Amino acid sequence: MKEDVKYNDYLKDALEQLPKGAFLTVRDGERLNTMTIGWGTVGITWQKPVFMVMVRHSRYTYSLLENAKEFTVSIPIKKDLKKALAFCGTKSGREFDKFKECNLTAEPGKVVNSPIVGECELHYECKVIYQQTMEPALLELKTRKLAYPKNDYHVMYYGEIVACYIEE
Repeated sequence: MKEDVKYNDYLKDALEQLPKGAFLTVRDGERLNTMTIGWGTVGITWQKPVFMVMVRHSRYTYSLLENAKEFTVSIPIKKDLKKALAFCGTKSGREFDKFKECNLTAEPGKVVNSPIVGECELHYECKVIYQQTMEPALLELKTRKLAYPKNDYHVMYYGEIVACYIEE
């Protein structure tokens, strides 16, 4: 059963799991992809609950997100999805149907057209309210060298959280 919760009810769980991996899922028409994210933030921006995710220009998800302007973040809290997270973080949706390859279920979202990953317990549905391509010159040199040795910078997508729920 899906139980609606406030965006911050399971924030501690979400932030503990995020560095280990979560699924960012986007549907653009018939195109569907999920990818692993390990970076992101949840907070309040413009008096709205927001989940900010980062996607590199080179990723297949980037073109989907540019058109769809919405996404879901599905977070495994208790289930061990390490293999699926590893696959979805290293393989491209251009070449693989990640849902099929990892035996993941694309379940309909409650509010947005992008589905959730049914095997996860915690879900955030988001509509993009702002996006910005990183400006490399404004990033501290240490982080720039560590995270972007190939100059493959991210676009930051600020998604208003329009639904949040947990699988009981």
